Amino acid sequence: MHVLILGAAGMIGRRLTAELVAAGRVGNDPLTGLTLVDVVPPERPRGFDGAVRVEAADLSRPGAAAAALTERPGIVFHLAAVVSGEAEADMDLGYRVNLDGTRLLFEAIRTLSESEGYRPRVVFTSSLAVFGQPLPPVIGDDFIPAPASSYGVQKAMGELLLADYSRRGFLDGIGLRLPTICVRPGKPNKAASGFFSGILREPLAGLPAVLPVPDTVRHWFASPGAATGFLLHAAGLDLSDLGTRRTLTMPGISVTVAEEIEALRRAAGESAVALIRREPNPVIMRIIETWPEAFDTRAANALGFVADASFDAILARHIAESQRS
Repeated sequence: MHVLILGAAGMIGRRLTAELVAAGRVGNDPLTGLTLVDVVPPERPRGFDGAVRVEAADLSRPGAAAAALTERPGIVFHLAAVVSGEAEADMDLGYRVNLDGTRLLFEAIRTLSESEGYRPRVVFTSSLAVFGQPLPPVIGDDFIPAPASSYGVQKAMGELLLADYSRRGFLDGIGLRLPTICVRPGKPNKAASGFFSGILREPLAGLPAVLPVPDTVRHWFASPGAATGFLLHAAGLDLSDLGTRRTLTMPGISVTVAEEIEALRRAAGESAVALIRREPNPVIMRIIETWPEAFDTRAANALGFVADASFDAILARHIAESQRS
């Protein structure tokens, strides 16, 4: 099985590549090759003897999507996106990358489907930002998306495109609304949700961190390892029972910022907590307050998607992985 990862240079893309190489297979099929694409050149994986093509490309540019499909991958992981805060700050960029790039990819697949009968599994990463106010305390699988940000609108459009191109038989798609990934390793990005990781990652490294929202803010989280597990599980699923509803909200852990900080205190003590500096940011708060707090994910659970055990487990996993790197 040849696998294409779009957005392969990002944190989840790198992790997904490494786990595919370590497993040597995707679902029940041996992994025979990888095409890794991002706007910057992804790293070539170590310890893999199969064919590897690494390319820097922008999916929203003419011909880029068709070129990415040269090897006719059986699995396409579509992770490429402009993150929430950046998409809100630059509307043109967000729509060009998140909407136009996705449609051009699906159109390139459609062209091959009509000419060759090509029909790959497409795993599309969506977002909790497709939901907006007014929100119930717990959102079920039947709740209707009503995004309150440009990023959320762009991801909701991607979900609809995925469902329609699947319905028409051009591709076999599944969309995953990922929880906010925490704790993200590395440097902060431009996501509005970045502080959720920053108030843990930086203090654990002995660095100050800024908290722009109140301690009472509640949110839905998954570790990088759990998120990668969702993607790998989706690649091998039988999707015949999904029907026209092709996107699922992934299981996660619902905690408040205060509960995050308490987990940090248990793991690293008062000195780490003291490094958190509270600086209210009304722009970030306006984005975050439209986001949901908790979900009933019984549809994803029934298909075998598994959440982290607890937020303490998420933090412990981050600490262990940081010590190994």
